[in-house]
Amino acid sequence: MLTEIRIESLGAISAATAEFDRGLTVLTGETGTGKTMVVTGLHLLGGARADANRVRSGAARAVVEGRFCTADLAAATAAEIDEILDSAGADRDEDGTVIAARSVSRDGPSRAYLGGRGVPAKSLSGFTGGLLTLHGQNDQLRLMRPEEQRGALDRFAAVGARLERYRAAREAWQEARRQLIERRDRAREMAQEADRLTFALREIDAVDPQPGEDDALSTDIRRLSELDALRAAASGARAALTGADDAMADAASSATDRLGQAKTALTTTDDTALQELGEQLTEALTVVGDVARELGGYLDGLPTGADALDAKLARQAELRTLTRKYASDIDGVLAWAAQSRDRMAQLDVSEEALAGLARRVDELTGQVVATATELSAARSKAAGGLAKAVSKELSGLAMADAEFSIEVRTSAVAEDDPAALRLPSGQTVHAGADGIDDVEFGLAAHRGMTVLPLAKSASGGELSRVMLALEVVLATSSRDSAGTTMVFDEVDAGVGGRAAVQIGRRLARLARTHQVIVVTHLPQVAAYADAHLSVDAGGNGASGVRRLDDDGRVAELARMLAGLGDSDSGRAHARELLGAAREEREKPE
Repeated sequence: MLTEIRIESLGAISAATAEFDRGLTVLTGETGTGKTMVVTGLHLLGGARADANRVRSGAARAVVEGRFCTADLAAATAAEIDEILDSAGADRDEDGTVIAARSVSRDGPSRAYLGGRGVPAKSLSGFTGGLLTLHGQNDQLRLMRPEEQRGALDRFAAVGARLERYRAAREAWQEARRQLIERRDRAREMAQEADRLTFALREIDAVDPQPGEDDALSTDIRRLSELDALRAAASGARAALTGADDAMADAASSATDRLGQAKTALTTTDDTALQELGEQLTEALTVVGDVARELGGYLDGLPTGADALDAKLARQAELRTLTRKYASDIDGVLAWAAQSRDRMAQLDVSEEALAGLARRVDELTGQVVATATELSAARSKAAGGLAKAVSKELSGLAMADAEFSIEVRTSAVAEDDPAALRLPSGQTVHAGADGIDDVEFGLAAHRGMTVLPLAKSASGGELSRVMLALEVVLATSSRDSAGTTMVFDEVDAGVGGRAAVQIGRRLARLARTHQVIVVTHLPQVAAYADAHLSVDAGGNGASGVRRLDDDGRVAELARMLAGLGDSDSGRAHARELLGAAREEREKPE
């Protein structure tokens, strides 16, 4: 549920804050005061594309901030929201609410924030997508698109799990078909590629390089190239430490002897301080002895002739042959070999491999047919129920004789269709990402009229009522939508009189299970609100949002009725309208 929205420098609104409660909230105001900017702000929180032209003149950026309470969400939706917050590292406020924000710069990119953390707009959309259902002034037109109609039917039929199974099977099927076609069509080319890779892998295997071997060889070769100097340095150091060298025979003594003499001299005295210094020399003698032994091992490990250097130079030449052809170093050569072995598995064009892949395609085709048929059957079964429920809602929206229909038919297949699927009945259909069905909404607005596709049969006002009827049915049929917010921007466009009253009733009924926010010009709709917000123009062309009390509602409804906000007759009519709406709202279901 949306509890608060704060807007700065967006369109006509300089700075405004609006608080929302449960139930039905309406926003009204004169044309041009910025009512739609509230919906625009919610669209921005929904991840919509940021338009720098929406930034108020004279301001560097626009900011929209929404506070959401997730306590009343259905369990499945709440779990999704928690996962999104955790992955984004977002924090809840002290009261458990979550703050989502979007800033739109006049000259730079937009920024999105969730729970105090900067996030991509897509992450913000993932969060608000489960909380907000937005219907702008042009959203009625989207209802005429086939994909929107199929999506509405899928929501009613609750086929999400079936659709995911179908998509997974279809993806595997298409990948297997692609591999089979590629191997058949490119058999000669792939065989040539396999020969080249086979030769290269044999060459690498013959050399048998080890990880990091080229670096280790370089180090060994440098050492062997300076063998005499290294032997002289190690021998001289060892002799200096131990005296174990003829060249040092004339030396007075070795470092070990001198340290031993010094230790003996110190430890044989009765002075405590000198004895402690003598003990420290014990540690020095240990270190000197260790270094002397390691120098001895180093000298023993040095080769005595040039054969070792020649062998390592020859090995280095073998490795350089590989690094010239396949990668810049041996680790890269080994990585290339691993990738090439994986590629070799894809290049098998033997009869056995092709037959095995063909069997795999047949197996996956069966899975796609099964999941597609299951999905199609669920849609067909639900279509009648949804059509009946929408028709019933339309009868309550001053369209008593309207007939709403839903046709589910298989998708036609085009010539050379890469996603052609043959059903057990022998029919070939197009297996698209959303199944094998085309869904079409139809409407006959009056008795005796022929049912035609929605795009050809509905006026603007009728389309608005169809959309509202559909949303009411979908909202009441889905448990997962509990606790979410539905926003309608002038859903009553092109509607008036008794139909407007019925729209108000339906919105009030929808608000019993959802938070509903409506931007409206119709007093018949506004009268049904639990809370009434007015967007008013202030100084310097700026607009603000204020909550109306009972007297303010009467005045605003009188203005909306006929611009008679200050007249007694207008106020009387407004009170009558409010009273009738309140009486209607208090009736039990």
